[in-house]
Order: sequence, then structure tokens, then C-alpha cells
Amino acid sequence: MMIAHSFRGEVFGPAQRLHGATFIVDATFRRAELDADNIVVDIGKASQVLGEVVGELTYRNLDDEPEFAGINTSTEALAKVIADRLADRVRPRRRLRRWGARPGRDHRDAARIAHRLGQLRASLVSVYDVHIVLPGDIDDPAAPSGGNRYDRQVCDGLTAAGWSVRELAVPGAWPQPTPTDRARLAGALAGVPDKSTVLLDGLVACATPDVVAPEAGRLRLVALVHLPLADETGAPPELDAREREALHAVAAVVATSAWTAQRLVERHDLPAAKVHVATPGVNAAPLGAAPPTEGPGPRRPHTAGVDDGGRLLSVAAVTPRKGHDLLVGALAALADRPWTCVVAGALNRAPDHVERVRRMIAVHALSERIRLVGPRSGADLDATYAAADLLVLPSRAEPYGMVVTEALARGIPVVATAVDGVPEALSHAPDGSVPGLLVPPENPAALAGALRRWLTEPDTRDRLRASARARRATLDGWPVTIDRLARVLEGVAA
Repeated sequence: MMIAHSFRGEVFGPAQRLHGATFIVDATFRRAELDADNIVVDIGKASQVLGEVVGELTYRNLDDEPEFAGINTSTEALAKVIADRLADRVRPRRRLRRWGARPGRDHRDAARIAHRLGQLRASLVSVYDVHIVLPGDIDDPAAPSGGNRYDRQVCDGLTAAGWSVRELAVPGAWPQPTPTDRARLAGALAGVPDKSTVLLDGLVACATPDVVAPEAGRLRLVALVHLPLADETGAPPELDAREREALHAVAAVVATSAWTAQRLVERHDLPAAKVHVATPGVNAAPLGAAPPTEGPGPRRPHTAGVDDGGRLLSVAAVTPRKGHDLLVGALAALADRPWTCVVAGALNRAPDHVERVRRMIAVHALSERIRLVGPRSGADLDATYAAADLLVLPSRAEPYGMVVTEALARGIPVVATAVDGVPEALSHAPDGSVPGLLVPPENPAALAGALRRWLTEPDTRDRLRASARARRATLDGWPVTIDRLARVLEGVAA
């Protein structure tokens, strides 16, 4: 099970702050003697009850649960709660009759028991089994993206929550597949048993309504949409019609931001009740090192020639949609200020655009100050964030902006374009302040103005840093995302 909680007391160190935790629950059943069937317990029913007990706790913030108010929900405390609840539910006086036993009858018919267990398994399969159709590059370290990270968290999170997850990674040039790509997808769906619940990544589902729609009567289909296809930079007009057909065919749609959900409803005339929102979570991360001028605590050394606040970071694949050409144009207007900028993102998605960005960097003589370092993940990405003062996201279109919350999880402020779901991701600190600066899209001059404020106004930097650290405490973890998505899948499967 996955939970969020916090502790009280210095002995718990950083865990006193709200954080997420994952537990694997093992239950052991004992009795003095075997029963008439030579078993300790009906395993099928025991598994059902254990699932109910764990289900009451998983994907919950225990700090909000009245039963846990005022106590430290340590591993030991949670183990006791689970054991107590489980023991209470399996005691004969409470549950034995519901488990099939009858007064005065010690022996049960094995065939009837097996039949009941078969019915139980069929029921569980229909609710807690899911096939997830994914782009073939989901785990490619050379092609990290917010969509891929979201999909991986979904697969792993549902598995941890007790779902039986079968991943169907389908290679293809999504969202513009070839006939071979379509055939691969059709073959993958054809192998899924009738009445199964299937979660389809939107790039795959919305690009192939001719493959998806015919399966809608046989399978319980849910589309997971990160960004409407028509909003992809350079997307051909026919993608909009394909997306509309696919989303009307599936049983439910999950959007990764409220902005995306509203756009899908309005653009494709979908019933609002059919479209659900499961915004990306964010993993807990250590607070970034204090800048050289800030109070006690860890201090980061200056980079030669760079003032406090001058370490800029952009985390995004270098594609037209992400707007790195706009960023270079803005930074060229700030050549009089000391700064450096690291661009961490894939360089193979749009080679022509990458070459254009490189030429712009060379023309403005910024090759020593702007570095395209390629994709980074794991510890390398953590180190990249730790070395940054400010995240810059100059996107032309952005359904949410997971890098925004990743930066805020480290207390790093953001300068970004006020486009699509970015304001939703940036949001506000508890005091109402905004932990960054938002500028109009497609406006290098406005972006340069915001960056100049950051670089030249210490009060602005202090205010944004304080707001980012306060916003950090309000961010939802991935358990919240998985819970919202699981509820949609359960509703479709019921």
C-alpha cells in the first residue's frame, strides 16, 4: 500500500515533513489444528478481506484520518492497525458464516467451495486487472518525457496498490503511426480477453480510432490524455478528427490536468462526466542548497562570474513546442548580466529545430553560457536541479508542466509562459503568493524582462524563493494521482 504521512519528534529527522511511503503487507494466519478440509484458512476469502483492510488505508494522507490523529504512524503502528483490523474481521463470531460455514457442520463440500472461489477470482479479475497500452519508448533513457514518466508511475503505482498490471508497449511513430504500427496495436488489443479493462496512452489511442473504436464493445477502454493532439506543434489537422472519434468510442477519459480536461470537453463535445482529472504527482525531494547570501545551512559555491540567482535551468526535450528558440532570444538580450543556462532534454526528437537553436546560440556568441547537455534522469537529474537557482519553461503549449512541480519540490522558483496548464501546476503558496513569474507565450521580450527582474532584484528573488518553499509543502504525491486513476478504472470495470 502507498500512503502519505508525517511524524512528530526530532528522532524522525526530515520525515517530520509530509512524505510518501510504500509498504508491502504480509499476513500470516494461524490456528491450533487444521480444519476438516485440512486447511488453516480459506485463502481466497482471506485475500479478499486483506485487500479490504489494506484498501481502507492505501492512497490516503494518514494525517487527515481521525483514527491516526495525534499519533506517529510508524511502520510498527501501521502493522498493528492492519493486524487488529484483519483479526477482528476473520474471527469466527464475526465472519465465519459469511465465509461459508454452517452451525453444526464441520465438513464443507470441496466442489462447492472451489466453485465459490472461482466466482470470487472472476470478480477480482474484472475489477483489479488492467492492461495498459503504452508507447514503445516508455523506458528509453534517451527519450525521457513527462508523459513517459507519468505512464511509468501509473504502471508501478497500480501494481503497488494490488492491481494486476499487464503492460503492452507498442513501438510506433506516435501520434502519426505507420500501417505497421497500426497492425502492431491491433494485434496487441486482439490478445486482450473480453471484458478486460484497458488503459490506453492518448498518443496511441487518439491516433488510431480505426483500431480502438471496433474494440470498444468488447473491452472496457479508458484513454489517458496528456495533451490534445491538435495542440502538438506542427500537428496535421486530421489528428483532431481522429482524437474526437477515439474519445467518443472509449468508456472514460482521464486527463492529466484540469486545463486538458476542459479543452477536451469543449473541443470534442464530450460529456463532462466522462472526463476525469488525475494531475501528475511529484516525488519528495530534498530542499535545494541555500544560495551564498542566505542564512545558515548548506551553502553552494559561486560559479565564476555568475551572481546569486544566475544558474538557470530548462528541463525539456528540445522541440518547437518547448520554445528553446524563444529562450535563446530572451537570453541574448541579457548578455550584459552574469548567468549560465543548462538545457537538459532529448536532442533527437526534432533534429532540424535543435540545429536551429544551436545556430542561434552561436550567432549570439552564447556557446560558453548555454549548454545543451541532452537528457538526464535519476541521480543525474537530481544533481542538475540541485545546481540550479531558477527553472525556465518557455513552452508554446504545455498541458501541465511536470518539471514545474519537480522544481517546486526542491524549493526552486519558476519563470514560465502562462500557457495551457502551466498556471495550474505553478499554482499558489498557502499565503496566496505565486512561486514564480508567468509571461505571455511567443514573447521573447517579456521572457527577457522577467529574467532580468530575477537577475537584478534581490527582493524579487527572496520573495519567489520563500513562495516556492511554501508551495513545496502543498504538492500532491503520486499516491494521490494513482488513487484518482484507480477510481476511474474501478468505475469502468464495475
